[in-house]
Amino acid sequence: MPTQAPDRPRTCVRTDLRNVAIVAHVDHGKTTLVDAMLRQSGAFGERGEPQDRVMDSGDLEREKGITILAKNTAVRWRDMTINVIDTPGHADFGGEVERGLSMVDGVLLLVDASEGPLPQTRFVLRKALSARLPVVLVVNKTDRADARCAEVVDESLELLLELADELQLGEDMTSVLLDLPVVYASARAGKASRERPADATVPDTEDLTSLFEVLVDAVPPPADDIDAPLQAHVTNLDATTYLGRIGLCRIRAGRLRRGQTVAWCREDGIVTSVKITELLRTEGLTRESTDEASAGEIVAVAGIPELMIGDTLADLADPRPLPRIEVDEPAISVTIGTNTSPLAGRDPQPGTKLTARQVRGRLDSELVGNVSLRVLPTERPDAWEVQGRGELALAVLVEQMRREGFEMTVGKPEVVTRIVDGVMNEPYERLSIDVPTEHLGAITQLLAARKGELVQMTHGEVRVRLDYTVPSRGLIGFRTEFLTQTRGSGIMSHVFDGYRPWVGELRTRHSGSLVSDRSGPVTAYACTQLADRGTMFVSPGTQVFNGMVVGESSRGDDLDINITREKKLTNVRSSTSDVLETLTPATVLNLEQALEFCASDECVEVTPTAVRVRKTELDSHLRARARSRTKAAR
Repeated sequence: MPTQAPDRPRTCVRTDLRNVAIVAHVDHGKTTLVDAMLRQSGAFGERGEPQDRVMDSGDLEREKGITILAKNTAVRWRDMTINVIDTPGHADFGGEVERGLSMVDGVLLLVDASEGPLPQTRFVLRKALSARLPVVLVVNKTDRADARCAEVVDESLELLLELADELQLGEDMTSVLLDLPVVYASARAGKASRERPADATVPDTEDLTSLFEVLVDAVPPPADDIDAPLQAHVTNLDATTYLGRIGLCRIRAGRLRRGQTVAWCREDGIVTSVKITELLRTEGLTRESTDEASAGEIVAVAGIPELMIGDTLADLADPRPLPRIEVDEPAISVTIGTNTSPLAGRDPQPGTKLTARQVRGRLDSELVGNVSLRVLPTERPDAWEVQGRGELALAVLVEQMRREGFEMTVGKPEVVTRIVDGVMNEPYERLSIDVPTEHLGAITQLLAARKGELVQMTHGEVRVRLDYTVPSRGLIGFRTEFLTQTRGSGIMSHVFDGYRPWVGELRTRHSGSLVSDRSGPVTAYACTQLADRGTMFVSPGTQVFNGMVVGESSRGDDLDINITREKKLTNVRSSTSDVLETLTPATVLNLEQALEFCASDECVEVTPTAVRVRKTELDSHLRARARSRTKAAR
C-alpha cells in the first residue's frame, strides 16, 4: 500500500488563477451573486441572460430555493481566471461544503445586511477557518429596508474571533482576521463597493469591480508545484451519456494531459494504471475539452468508470495518494424499505421500481456521490437504515427517488446516538429563532417542552431573536408547530452543535392519529360525521386501507374510525334531508410534513403521485397488544 505523500515545498506557478468558494447561510444571496459575476464577465455571451439562479440547475433546488449540490464555474475577469465554487448554505448538506472547501484557496463569506450571521453561517465559516483559508467578508443585500451594515460587520468579526479562539488558530491568524477586507454589495443589482453605503441603499458603483479587485488581492494564487510528480484529488462526481462518469479534480502538483496514463489510488489502497480519455476545463457554464492542465487548476476527467470521491490520480512512477476527504458523522437516520402497503403499485400512475433490489441499488448509487450518507442493514432484508446530516438531506433523497419512479416506505426520523465513557450521548442543535414579540411566550413554551436551553435573547423594536441549544430529537416535527404558532411569520434555522448526554424521554407530539379500520373509498357522509374527531388528511373519493392514517386526532390517543361509511337510504322523508353540509377541506401533507407528523409506530408510504402516513403494523389487534405490552413494561 502506498504511503501518504509528505509535505513538499510549494511553488507559486499560476498568478493568473484564483480558486474561491462562496459560503453563507441559506438565502443570503450566494447563487444570485454568482449570477451577477457570470453576467458581468460575459460568460452568457450571445445566448443572452438565462433565468435567475442559473447555478441551481436541479428541479428540487429551484423549487425549494436552496443550493443542494456544490457546483463550480469559471469567471474571466480582465486577465484573471477565477474558479468559483457555489456551496450549499444548509448544514444538512455539509458534506458538499467540505468537498467545495477542499478545492479552493480562499472564501467569500456572504452575510445578509439585516439578518447578520446565523447558525449555519457559523457552520460554514468554522469549516473554512479549520482549513485556515483567508476570508473576504461580503455584506450583501445592503438595499434591504431593515439593513444594518455596521452592526452586521461587528457581529461577523465577533464570530470570526470566537471561532478562531475555539479552534486555537493562534495569534497570527487572529491578527489577519481583525484586518480582513469587507465589501458591501447588492447581488441582485450587481453592484459592490469598499465604502459602506447608507442603510437601505444600493452601493454607489457601476458593477462588481470592487469585489473582483478585493478577491484577487485577498485570495492567494494556488501555491502548487508544477514540476512535482502528478497529484490530482477527486472531490466531486458527475456523469454524461457520452463520457460516462466524470471526476472533478483539483490538481495539487504536476501536469495532467488528455490520453495520459496515470496511477489511480483508491480508498482500499489498491493502485491501478488508467488512461485519461478526456480532459475538460470549465469555461463559464460549460466544460470545454483541453489538451493539458497544470497544478492549481480545477478540471474534469473521464475514462475511469469506478472513480470515487477522495481518490487520487498520481504519477505512475511515484503514486502517492492525498489524504481522504473527511466529513462530519451523520446525526439523523430513517429506515427506507420496499412498499408493503395494500395500495403498492395500484396508484393511477404507479411507480415502476418496487423491488428490494432496485431500492438497494439506488441507495448504493447515492453513496458514490454523497460522502455524508451512510447505508446500514436492518433485521429486514427489504429495508435499510439510511443515516444523514439532517431531516432535509434525507427528505431530498426520498423526493429524488420518488421522482425517479420508486415506491417505498420511510420510517420516522431518529437520532444517531453514541456511547461516550459508558454514557449514551445524543446530538444537539444550535437553534436560532426570529419571531415577532407577540409570539415569544408560545415559542419559549414549545422549546421548554423539548428540553431547549436559552443561550441568548436579543430584542428589537418589533421582533426578538432567540438562540437555543436543543436536542436534535426535539426539533423533529418542530417546524410545523413553529409555523402554526407564529402564523407563518417566524424564521428558524439550526446547525449541529455536538453530542451531549441523553436527556430522557421527549414527547414532541401531543395528538394521536385517526386510523382507518377498513379499506375502501372515503365518503363525504363519513367525513361529515367525523369532523369533530380531528383534522382530516383525505378527501371524499380517496382510496384508503386498514391501518392507514387518515387524520390527526384532537385527543392524545389513536382512534380507529370508519372513514368509508355510507349513508343508508330509507323511505322516510325528513325536513332536513335537502340541507347542504359543507366539508372542511382536507389538510394534504407533503413529504417533509408527513415525516414530521409520523409517530414511532408509523411510517410514510411514498409513491410518484402520493404520500400516505400509515401504521407500521396494519392489523389493529396486533397494535393493541403492542400498546398493552408497552404500558405493562412502563
